[in-house]
Amino acid sequence: MKKFVIAAASALFATIAAPAAMANGAQPVELQGGVKVDKLVVENGKEKHVYSDPKVVVPGDKLVFTTTYSNTGAEPVRNFVVTNPLPAAVALAPEGAEKQDVSVDGGKSWGKLGMLKVSDAAGQRSAQASDVTHVRWVLPLLAPGARGAVTYNAIVR
Repeated sequence: MKKFVIAAASALFATIAAPAAMANGAQPVELQGGVKVDKLVVENGKEKHVYSDPKVVVPGDKLVFTTTYSNTGAEPVRNFVVTNPLPAAVALAPEGAEKQDVSVDGGKSWGKLGMLKVSDAAGQRSAQASDVTHVRWVLPLLAPGARGAVTYNAIVR
């Protein structure tokens, strides 16, 4: 079984430290990225999710990537776009992937997973969560002082 130790895994998660923000002109929006390992544990007969820092990850581990945002300006920001490239060592988790706005071609085109196609040796096929290269969110209105977070779930390949 392949293990990633945090020193080696830092490259795995480096992308999340600097999510891309695209909007018209300079925007007073601050972004910060983070990642947690999501373990399902049974405690007192009940299942619960426990989130921890990724010191060691192995294939199959579930991760939650988060980008927090904050409008630090005095004016509202409209249609702010946050784009997160997926690190190569992870795949978008299939659960909930159909609700995300994704790209399977390096960020050139976007859509819902069920509408996208990829080419392989056999021709064209419907895109799968493991084909996703980027996830994005369009935040319609960020009032001055507005804060929030966007997340996506992934699995270590």
